[in-house]
Amino acid sequence: MRKLGLIGGTSWHSTIEYYRYINQQVNDHFGDNTNPPLLVYTLNQSLVHRFQIESNWNGIADLIIEAAKSLERAGAEQVMFCANTPHKVYDIVAEKIDIPILHIADATAEAIKSKNINKVCFLGTKYSMMEDFVTQRIAKNHIEVFTPQTNTTIDELHRIIQKELTYGKIVPESKSYVIDVIQSLVEKGAQGVVLGCTEFPLMIKEDDLQIPIFNTTEIHAKAGVSFILNK
Repeated sequence: MRKLGLIGGTSWHSTIEYYRYINQQVNDHFGDNTNPPLLVYTLNQSLVHRFQIESNWNGIADLIIEAAKSLERAGAEQVMFCANTPHKVYDIVAEKIDIPILHIADATAEAIKSKNINKVCFLGTKYSMMEDFVTQRIAKNHIEVFTPQTNTTIDELHRIIQKELTYGKIVPESKSYVIDVIQSLVEKGAQGVVLGCTEFPLMIKEDDLQIPIFNTTEIHAKAGVSFILNK
């Protein structure tokens, strides 16, 4: 098995899900309790959020570069950011390290294509909804990506992520709000929904909707397993 480095902590709740998915899928592959050689580096989410508010993305890039180099020194052959939003600095980090980064959008696009779907809606932090560092990379695979367009909706989804989900809180009223937003985008033609924040799968489950859900946490983790097993 090849050694994979996870850069997590944004938030640690979803990082746990990455760790769980990867270990379980490797267990399933071998049919026993074989565990993969994972290395985990946890970022300080409080500092990351402060840098986001300050629009200090170079500071965030520096944090991730430090994490990636640490994992590289420890023997990681590839790394992955265990969240969507850090991919805003993907190109900066990729230039500074000597091992590849497994991009969350590439894995997600493959999952969408496997369902023969070409129109999806995307929900995430305000950074990933208002900018295209994830959605455009998905769209390059001949997939149309819808995002909420009003500032009110974008701000509320961002609040739910940062003030509730990153603390592990599932608020029923917020869940209803998110489902209503998804439904409004389905009415505009979305055939599936990309949960483009790795905390949203903690709240939104398959039986909550009538359309396919693309859980970026699980999809990204599965791609990580493919790397580990050299599949």
